[in-house]
Amino acid sequence: MTVFLKGTDDAPAKTYRLALLDLDGVVYRGADPVEHAAEGIDRAQTLGMRMAYTTNNASRFPQVVADQLRGFGLTLNDDQVITSAVVAARMLRRYLQKGARVLVIGSDHLRDQIRLNGMVPVDKAADLPEAVIQAWYPELSWQDLAQAAFAIENGARYFTTNKDQTLPREGGMAPGNGAMLQPVILATGKQPEDSAGKPESAMYDEARQLLADSQEKIFDVDRCLPVGDRLDTDIEAANRGGYDSMVVLTGVARTPAILTAPAKLRPTYLAEDLRGLTESQPQPKKEADQTWHCGGQTARVDDDGRVTLRALEAGGDPLSDLDAVRACACALWEYQDRGGDMDSLDLPAFVVGA
Repeated sequence: MTVFLKGTDDAPAKTYRLALLDLDGVVYRGADPVEHAAEGIDRAQTLGMRMAYTTNNASRFPQVVADQLRGFGLTLNDDQVITSAVVAARMLRRYLQKGARVLVIGSDHLRDQIRLNGMVPVDKAADLPEAVIQAWYPELSWQDLAQAAFAIENGARYFTTNKDQTLPREGGMAPGNGAMLQPVILATGKQPEDSAGKPESAMYDEARQLLADSQEKIFDVDRCLPVGDRLDTDIEAANRGGYDSMVVLTGVARTPAILTAPAKLRPTYLAEDLRGLTESQPQPKKEADQTWHCGGQTARVDDDGRVTLRALEAGGDPLSDLDAVRACACALWEYQDRGGDMDSLDLPAFVVGA
């Protein structure tokens, strides 16, 4: 059965207790803030929503990330930043014995987390590590990749912090950790056994536990809202873990990918940016004639794949209206799930989220 976009009469910040925010492409791009992100976060916190900042980036200490966010005018504690280094070390603790040697291809932050979790970080294959954990960091070199390959060839188990193929930076998209895994995979013929970062749901699950104080019950899944800019990590992780989710159009995800997303990558809500946390989400509804309606916009997909958009009020431009995207997404998801040919579609040229 197709799962469609949901709607909320109240702002999501009133419906959900905890926002699990991705960082790259959602709150910042490299050193630069994302437009309206701080504004949306501040408003959401005023409405009682708590924030966790979850990132697949394992290269920076939470304090450094928190300081950057505070530089954008946000108010937060260091422990609200949950990195894939934090989650990865907790993951390895479940696989390895206390005192196990781990070859760390990553930053000092990842090394510290390995130590905090009772394991011993080492630097080279000659140290006979029991496992390799690989993460992206700016100083990653050929020598690092070679040491990882040597250790894995000698029997070390292989893990990674995340599998992001790209990383949003100030200048555009750069190769992410997923791209940097490929030389080691090709050299050894071995895939990582497990990944701490999204699209696994562990990032969200761990954040719920880490942010519950000693007097408070862990946040329920249905009261938490992951928010991200990537369908194949942020949103898939939410779906795997049984969470509702929101995709924002400030990073990787664009409307064509949303409209044609397979079931495992479909979000619960769409928003242009983090102001969407404090704005009601109109509920798309299907009419008797198979037309989808959302706000003042309608969308219909015929059996031959022809997509028709229409504004209910004169002068309304569907191509620049997020409600039209919402209606069109539901119509296309339904078309896809009943076996429609997605390759032959002529998708609308939406301006919003283009």
